[in-house]
Amino acid sequence: MRLPLSNSLDAVLFAREHLGFEPDLAQVDLLRSAAPRAILNCTRQWGKSTIVAILAVHHLCVAHAGSLAVIVSPSQRQSAEMLRKVSDFCRRAGLAISGDGSNRFSLALDNGSRAVALPGNEATIRGFSAPSLVIIDEAAMVPDAIYRAVRPMLAAAPGARLILLSTPRGRHGFFHAEWTSNRPWHRITVPATQCLRIEPAFLGEERLTLGDVAFRQEYLCQFADAKEQIFSQELLSNVLTEDYSPWQT
Repeated sequence: MRLPLSNSLDAVLFAREHLGFEPDLAQVDLLRSAAPRAILNCTRQWGKSTIVAILAVHHLCVAHAGSLAVIVSPSQRQSAEMLRKVSDFCRRAGLAISGDGSNRFSLALDNGSRAVALPGNEATIRGFSAPSLVIIDEAAMVPDAIYRAVRPMLAAAPGARLILLSTPRGRHGFFHAEWTSNRPWHRITVPATQCLRIEPAFLGEERLTLGDVAFRQEYLCQFADAKEQIFSQELLSNVLTEDYSPWQT
């Protein structure tokens, strides 16, 4: 029997009781953090986008009714994929969702909250103000100019949260700069060797296939020198078509 949503329900209980999701220790750390700035430098396939989508649903429907969440990625399809995770968890929680009436890649909840997925386009991003939650997915591949355009959006929303999530892509760009800075970010890192969902045999195969440098970045959360990098931005996989509407089943 589904429990009624309550603004006293913390995000971990929300994940367990309304979404049937059991977070691991690092995911609990994020869900229970009240830090306004969080940065996830975690292995591929750990579940970065999944746990951030759960946090976003809790933020929108439990903790901050009537709020706006903005999702930014290198491309529209990547941002929409994150929005799809948010919409899927909304449905799992029994929430009715629709489009917000203004943005193609968006969802709206009955409590007045909404989420909008945007591409890494500075002009598009500048059209939004006062979100209470900003998520930058695949942050290591988002241009610095986009990051500079995003941060002022937080100024008009006291207590607004900013979450960066990615695996490393070289020792450059804002993701690397923020991860290595002394600024007060809530930092979470999970290499594949600490993720029970990834088999050691698979990691051994990946090390041989990718080579040491790519393996260290993709699975061990280590930043490689630019001259060592192997993967280009074009190799980032996208699985969502431009025709996707997150509020449709």
